Amino acid sequence: MSPKTSESGGTTSGKGGAVTPARVVVLLLAVLALIFIFENTHATKIRLLIPEVTMPLWMALLATAVIGALCGAYFMKRRN
Repeated sequence: MSPKTSESGGTTSGKGGAVTPARVVVLLLAVLALIFIFENTHATKIRLLIPEVTMPLWMALLATAVIGALCGAYFMKRRN
């Protein structure tokens, strides 16, 4: 059995679903980011390499946030 697993649940004790200050801060920042994104609803022009597209600003902000989160998750997974 690997050191990271146990017979009772597969995770080491104390790390499962604990509410930590870091998790609260990350959740708060995510909520603030979503509020910021959905408050900016007007259309804007965005240049994507060559073409220029017009789209709601919230959609561009949300897409950028999702891409950033995916990149962060990828690099954190590679680090472990």
